[in-house]
Amino acid sequence: MKWRISLVLAQLSLLYGCGGGGSGSGASGAVAPAITAQPTAQSVIVGQPATFTVSASGTAPLSYQWQKGAMPISGATASSYTTPATTLADDTSTFQVVVSNSAGSVTSNSATLTVAAGTAMARGVDVTTYKNDLNRSGQNLSESTLTLTNVASPTFGLLRLLPVDGRVDAQPLYLSALSAAGGTFNTVFVATEHDSVYAFDSDSGAILWHVSLLGTGEKTSDTRGCSQVSPEIGITSTPVIDRSAGAHGTIYVVAMSIDSSSNYHQRLHALDVTTGAELLNGPVDISASFPATGTATSSFDAKSYEERAALLLANGTIYTSWTSHCDDAPYGGWIISYAQSTLARNGALNVAANSSAGPAIWMAGGGPAVDASGNIYLLTANGAFETTMDANGFPSAQDYGNSFLKISSAAAGLHVLDYFTMSNEVAESNADQDLGSGGELLLPDLMDSTNTVRHLVVGAGKDGNIYVVDRDSMGKFNASSNKNYQTLTGALPGGIWSTPAYFNGTLYYGNVSGTLKAFAISSAKLGLTAQSQSATQFAYPGTAPSVSANGTANGIVWAHENTSPAVLHAYDATNLAHELYNSNQAAANRDQFGAGNKYITPIVADGKVFVGTGGAVAVFGLLK
Repeated sequence: MKWRISLVLAQLSLLYGCGGGGSGSGASGAVAPAITAQPTAQSVIVGQPATFTVSASGTAPLSYQWQKGAMPISGATASSYTTPATTLADDTSTFQVVVSNSAGSVTSNSATLTVAAGTAMARGVDVTTYKNDLNRSGQNLSESTLTLTNVASPTFGLLRLLPVDGRVDAQPLYLSALSAAGGTFNTVFVATEHDSVYAFDSDSGAILWHVSLLGTGEKTSDTRGCSQVSPEIGITSTPVIDRSAGAHGTIYVVAMSIDSSSNYHQRLHALDVTTGAELLNGPVDISASFPATGTATSSFDAKSYEERAALLLANGTIYTSWTSHCDDAPYGGWIISYAQSTLARNGALNVAANSSAGPAIWMAGGGPAVDASGNIYLLTANGAFETTMDANGFPSAQDYGNSFLKISSAAAGLHVLDYFTMSNEVAESNADQDLGSGGELLLPDLMDSTNTVRHLVVGAGKDGNIYVVDRDSMGKFNASSNKNYQTLTGALPGGIWSTPAYFNGTLYYGNVSGTLKAFAISSAKLGLTAQSQSATQFAYPGTAPSVSANGTANGIVWAHENTSPAVLHAYDATNLAHELYNSNQAAANRDQFGAGNKYITPIVADGKVFVGTGGAVAVFGLLK
C-alpha cells in the first residue's frame, strides 16, 4: 500500500511541477506578458494625431487593448495606437494598454496627452545660422526678457526637455512666430545624429513636424573606425535657414547614411520649414573633384569625409566644408558649394589636394565666416604645408596645414586669396597641434591708435595661443617669425577645442580644463591677459560661449559644461567672476538635464535658452 501512495504523490508532484496547476499560469510552459518599454507622454498641437507605443515580452501571441482613461478604444488592438486629429478637449487625457496572452495580462503605465493651440504673436528673434551671424559672434543683442536680475535660480530654470531620437551635435536653430500646422509658433529646429530633423513649438514642447532623412533601406553611418562622432554619424554640422527661400522658408541640412548595398552617401537637403517636405527635387549627393599634382585628380569620397563645420549661406550659395574621420587617409579638407535655389554644385576647393596627410577642416563644429565682400574665412587643422613658396608667397603645392585661410566666393571661383600660417607649422603639425581644433570669429571693424580701421579675424587651437590676423594683409608664412597682426602667447593653457564669442568690445574664450575668460579690446588690440574669468574650470572640450543682451545692457554669457550631469552656466558679461545662475543650484535636481556632449553651444531667443544633449534639447527660461 505504501508504494501505491508514494506513486500517487509522485504523479501529483510531477503534475504541479509541469505547470498543471496554479492561478493564471495558462497553457503549459507559457510566460505571462511583461512591459519592457512603457508608453510615454505626448505633446501635439490642435488637429494633429498623437501616437502611443508599448513594447512587451512574453509568450506569443500577445494581444493589445488600448484604453483612453479606463475605457477601451474600439479597434485599438496593436502595439501602437494613433489618435484621431486632436482637439483641445483631448488635453490632459491619459492612455494605457492591456497586454494579454494565454498566461495572463498586464496593464501599462498611463501616458498623458498634451494638446496645445497655436496663437498669433509678434515676430521676435530668429537664429538661422551657427552663432547667430556670418561673423560667428555668438551674440543676440535683442534679448529683452532675460536680465542680470531675473536669471537666478528662484526665477529661472529648466522648463522642459524636447526628446529626440539621437545625439544633438548640431546647434539648434530658431524662427519666431512661424506660421505652421494651423497656427503660429515660436519654432526650434533640431537635427540629430540619427538623421532626423524636428520642428518643435518652443512654448509648449509640441512636435510640429519630424522627418527622417534616411532613404528607403538606409541606416546612419558607422563611426568609420573613429570615436570622434559616436555611436553613429548622421547630421553633425549645424544646418542653416533662409526664411525667405521657397514658399515658406527653407532649412538646408547635410546628412550621412549607408544604403542597402553598403554604399555611403553625403547628401544636401532643402526642407520646407513649415512641414519638413523635401524641396528643389532634393536631396543631392555631395560629390566633387579637384585637380592635383600633374595629371592626378583628387575626388571626394563620401565614406571618407564628414561635415562637422556648420553650413554657411552667403549670397545665394550654400558652402559645405569637410574633414576626414580622425587623421585617417584620405586626410584632407574640402569646401564644396551649391546654389541655394537649385542645389546645383557651383564650386569645389581642396586645401590638401596634393597631400594624403591633411589638413582637414574641423573647427569644433564652428562654421566658416564671411565678410562684406563675400570672402570666406576658416581655420585648417594639422597637415601638410610646403615651406617652399611660389612666386606669390603661397605654399608651392597649395597644401595649407594649420592656417587661417581667406577664400574667394563661389561666384569668383573658389581659391585661396590670402592666408596666415605660423612659423613653426611643421613642428606643430608633427606634434598633432591643430590650429583648426577651434573656430574663427570675425571681429567688427575696429579703430587702432593711428585712427586706421582694422578688419580682424581671431582664432586659437591646441597650442594655447590666440592669433589675431589682419584680413586685409594676413601675413602669409615666414620661417623666422610670425607676421600676423597680434599673438597672445600661452593665453589659453590646455588649448582650444571650441569657438569664441564677442560682445561689446570683449572676446570670450573657454579653454580645455581652464576657466571661461574675457579679453578686453582697446584700440584694435586684445588685452594681454584676461580682464575677468569664471571660477568654474571647464573639462574637455572647454566651452563654446554665447551672449544675450538688450543692446549693450543686460549682457549675459552662457556656457555649457560637458559633465554628467551637464551644467548650463550664466555669467555677467562685464565680470565673469559674477555667476548669475547654474543648473546645479536648484534643490532636488530641478534643473538638471542629462549628460553633457562636446559640440554644444547654447542659443538664446525670445526669453529662452536652448541646450543640446545626448538625446534631447533642454529649454530654459523664466519660471511661472
